[in-house]
Amino acid sequence: MARGGQGLARVAVVVRAGAAPMWWLGVMAAGIGVLVPGPTGRRIGVLSGAALFIIAALVVAYVRRKRYTRLAGAAARAGKHDVLQDRAVTSRNWRRGHRWWLLLAFLAALGSAFAVPAAGGMLLAGCGVGLWLKAAWLGRRERAGDALLWVRVDWLDRRAGRPAGKAVKAYRGTGIAAGDAAPGGARRKTAALV
Repeated sequence: MARGGQGLARVAVVVRAGAAPMWWLGVMAAGIGVLVPGPTGRRIGVLSGAALFIIAALVVAYVRRKRYTRLAGAAARAGKHDVLQDRAVTSRNWRRGHRWWLLLAFLAALGSAFAVPAAGGMLLAGCGVGLWLKAAWLGRRERAGDALLWVRVDWLDRRAGRPAGKAVKAYRGTGIAAGDAAPGGARRKTAALV
């Protein structure tokens, strides 16, 4: 990094990085779990799983919103020497840092099927949906403020997560066309003209 610049990762990309793995692992665990005839039965398992899915999605989507709002409201302009991390690098770092946690969550969801079929997988999938909802909410904030939100990479935790954790003191802002991710952290559909 040149002359005191910082490595910056998109806040919405960090939030969104876990959504797809949690969703797909949860769907797989629920699909396999539905085949296991647990003591509660499939019907109760699926109904319990549906309730857990909705609760998990809402809790994950709404937790720490005040912190995100406060950090976004105080975002300083990114400097010209700051290095913007690519979307793929941010996602890869998060997934590498959380791979064992994801594996354990998948195994726990599978194991829970022997008690309550499909419920654990649906809970995990609900957490993934909650992350997508939170990233979409951040994307709406970014569009409304006409600025993308970034966090210093060295303020993320050792697993490249927690973009609103205690170590994060402030966000940085850039124009809406900066970086390779659209507001909300999704891939840009077309190359932005800068």
